[in-house]
Amino acid sequence: MDTTQKKSSIISSSVLVLFFLCFFISNSAFAKDLNHGSPLSKLFLFGDSYLDTGNDNFTVISWKIPYGMTFPGFPTGRFSDGLTLTDFLASFMGIKSPMPYTQWNGLSKTRVSNGMNFAHGGTGVFNTRLREPNMTTQIDIFKQYIADGVYSRHDLDESMAVVSSSRNDYTQYYTVDHGTHEGYQAFDAKVIDQLEINLREIRNIGVKKVVMMTMQPLGCLPYMTRTLSYEKCDKPLINDNIYHNTLLQKAVQRLNRETTDSPFHILDLYSAFMSVINKRGGANYSGIDKIGSAESGNPLLKPCCTSTVRKAMCGNVDANGVKLYTLCDNPNDVLFWDLYHPTESGWQAISSAMKPSFDELMQYNIFQRRRTSVSASVATS
Repeated sequence: MDTTQKKSSIISSSVLVLFFLCFFISNSAFAKDLNHGSPLSKLFLFGDSYLDTGNDNFTVISWKIPYGMTFPGFPTGRFSDGLTLTDFLASFMGIKSPMPYTQWNGLSKTRVSNGMNFAHGGTGVFNTRLREPNMTTQIDIFKQYIADGVYSRHDLDESMAVVSSSRNDYTQYYTVDHGTHEGYQAFDAKVIDQLEINLREIRNIGVKKVVMMTMQPLGCLPYMTRTLSYEKCDKPLINDNIYHNTLLQKAVQRLNRETTDSPFHILDLYSAFMSVINKRGGANYSGIDKIGSAESGNPLLKPCCTSTVRKAMCGNVDANGVKLYTLCDNPNDVLFWDLYHPTESGWQAISSAMKPSFDELMQYNIFQRRRTSVSASVATS
């Protein structure tokens, strides 16, 4: 073999070794991603009481006893007896539950390194009877934190936003604005249009993945089922739910057509609720088999905390401090905590039903990240 052939052979061997070395390192990094989870390490939350973990002021019912009785043993501003959906979603990401922005003193960035919660109980896409910030204002507050340097562009590239829009706009429509069922679809279209604007804005800010939850089955909430002895859901409202969620799916599809990386996703809260109510998807919920049975002594949809007088709510007391509510024997055996919100065990069951879909979102992000990395490597090679 002459000198030229030897050099050519050495170069070919070196290139081959380099190729396999790069392949090994690249795939090792990919395997590391799969083994250790998604690079998404920050969670931002917008919406209402289903995600709020303590932003509302201390006069709100979620800061009153018996809220928080299961965990941590006192009220924390969560609308439940313990942990809520936000806490379970954060645990799926392997991070601590993000701090409510109203509770951060602005001093230690470490306390908000895993994201921040901007959700407010009682709020909606539009203004409601409460004076808490609606979703657009929540997003504006988030933008101010970014402008102040609390979060960098790199932080946003590792972030996910979860958005909840539940009953409050529709409560406002029916009870305050005296809306009619005939006008519901036109009003719903306005809600969806504004949601689409808000989701697009969150993405434009720089958040990597924007997840919109479907609306929970309003017709199955105790507030609506108490006139039905807590035994069945209100069918007309369920039909309204289905209509809303269909429009929402179409809005998310439209948003994804505006991008190349499909950053908008649906998390199906409605189906998760219904799977638990129908006693499917409750394998990890110790009380699910007892709910609505003779053993529990409770109808399926009856809440743990019920008022004893008209217009009173869970947590209310009279002028003498006498409780205007009663509690069930064990919140762990009951799906709903109050007229609107699940118990901690209820949320555990619901979030468990959503976990496979949530995990798919996380894995999708890994593969998307991998594809982007490979594309960049090819472009620069």
